Amino acid sequence: MKFQKIFSVALLFLFLIGCSKENSGLDSNGVPKVDKSANLKALGSSASDLLSDVKFTSINLEIVYVTGFAPTSGTIQNIKEFLARRTFKPDGITVTTRAVASSGKSPFTIEEIGAIEAETRTTYNAGDEISVYVYIADGSKEGDDNTKVVLGSAFRNTSIVIFGKTVQNISNRTNAPDKTTVESTTFTHEFGHLFGLVDKGSPMQVAHEDSANEAHCSTSGCLMNANAQFGGSLTDFIEGSNIPRLDDLCVQDLEANGGR
Repeated sequence: MKFQKIFSVALLFLFLIGCSKENSGLDSNGVPKVDKSANLKALGSSASDLLSDVKFTSINLEIVYVTGFAPTSGTIQNIKEFLARRTFKPDGITVTTRAVASSGKSPFTIEEIGAIEAETRTTYNAGDEISVYVYIADGSKEGDDNTKVVLGSAFRNTSIVIFGKTVQNISNRTNAPDKTTVESTTFTHEFGHLFGLVDKGSPMQVAHEDSANEAHCSTSGCLMNANAQFGGSLTDFIEGSNIPRLDDLCVQDLEANGGR
């Protein structure tokens, strides 16, 4: 009888330890669990969080690139300036870059990019810091053809892929803009989608969505015009080394949703 009581107490103790570990947010090895759910939502759903300082006062931008496809220093500077110009983040913007090996999967589907993100992403929202992940791939998007190629895609609320090989090919063309210009245009365009443009998280204040290209701006020359995403027309869209800017209608949408 005494043995049974001791055995029961021991089982209860082990059960309580197990429950305590589970409820404390630790995994089976006692390592704190990371809540990834807030960074795995639909595109545009974090637009206000990215733009305003109501919930998050800083941005942590994690850029993971395949070896040989690192973003230029000019691109990094342009991204930081774009984010500072359009968001309210009093605690600043942190950018980290890291090289990874090729997945060998090119051309890529967005599902394959999502799987690569799951393997290589290390930063997620924490406290008052919102995290954004960018993967620079060593290949192209599945479905590209001779008339239209995709330079990048914002595919979740805090996730972007840049098709680095395509960016490189476009910038290597005769009389084409240099890599920094093409890359910076692609980065900032995709951030525009994370910000909810056009009408995908930041409601339009005045109708300006391109009826032929969902989530893009109808204004010619605007950063969110569809020509900024598709490589075939990008070289005609960019003048010299000038990165396109958001037009007034897109800026109004961001301002109404907590941005600048």
